[in-house]
Amino acid sequence: MRAMGKTRRLIAPVLCGAAVAAALAAPSAQATPAGHQDRKPEWAPTATGADARFRGLAAVGRDAAWVAGSGGTVLRTTDGGRHWRDVSPDGAAGLEFRDIEAFDRRRAVALAIGEGEASRVFRTEDGGATWSESFRNTDARAFYDCLTFFDSRHGLAMSDPVDGRFRILSTSDGGRNWRVLPDAGMPAAQPGEAGFAASGQCLVSSGGRDVWLATGGASSARVLHSADRGLTWTRSGALIPAGDPARGVFGLAFRDRTHGIAVGGDYRAGAASPDAASVTGDGGRSWRSAATPPPAYRSGVAWLPHSRRSALAVGPTGTDVTRDGGRTWRTVDTGSYDTVDCAPDGGCWAAGEQGRVARLR
Repeated sequence: MRAMGKTRRLIAPVLCGAAVAAALAAPSAQATPAGHQDRKPEWAPTATGADARFRGLAAVGRDAAWVAGSGGTVLRTTDGGRHWRDVSPDGAAGLEFRDIEAFDRRRAVALAIGEGEASRVFRTEDGGATWSESFRNTDARAFYDCLTFFDSRHGLAMSDPVDGRFRILSTSDGGRNWRVLPDAGMPAAQPGEAGFAASGQCLVSSGGRDVWLATGGASSARVLHSADRGLTWTRSGALIPAGDPARGVFGLAFRDRTHGIAVGGDYRAGAASPDAASVTGDGGRSWRSAATPPPAYRSGVAWLPHSRRSALAVGPTGTDVTRDGGRTWRTVDTGSYDTVDCAPDGGCWAAGEQGRVARLR
């Protein structure tokens, strides 16, 4: 989204294991392991040696993660954040990476954002030792914000509206080749509507065919949903305040094809962000405002692994946790993070400005 300052940075997180995840996910003290009834999430910062702002994050596991950010910077760890390797693509120093999706420790796809040819997609199969540029936008009207993958072959990337509709790119070979999908099944965009390239979570998927797109900047913030990998879409109001280029939905997370959380607000420092989170239980057809939302703007959100009710939300002013599926939130950390992601083995990571990356313990 052009209205937002699309230049920001990172720090890394590591998770301490399934026991902590289980404790956070427990709905009651009776179901919580002894000694963990009041355990709260705690980020363990790691030394990245970078000063980039990392808004792209892919958690592979407790030990492995990728981050991507400003100055064309991409880092990778395979030892839980003790060491980070700079695996930035050659010649990418002038690019702004805002999203990265990893299939494993060696294969990843990264998105650089911006107008015209600044929007590019890169792919690696050797842990970042070499990268290939698989897409370069040649339409000056397009501005790509986020990407997502359904599996190791099928994925989508989204651009702000072109000719009044969001533009969708599709790949069926793991990001080697991309094509623009027809927009006949895409609802018309509202005046001023766009996506926020704030956390790599304005386009997210669950399962083999369902994908959701978050919007802001217009009179209302919306979530668009496709059940056929981006060919046709439905729309709904997300109940997060909009009506200004700086407001809307910034991040989405779905734990399955029906249960999702939206977070956002007003990204301007010090601006009030009431109703900064909402939830859905019907795949995004309808949304309910959180009864006790996060106290400020949040840009990233992730469900805790193997949990039906616990999730984390992050933003420049702190981290919040919910243990009731997004109905109520409480702040557990005041550090600045822009994005958060969790792996199936229970490893959760967060990243943000000034090279910050942390692991949950």
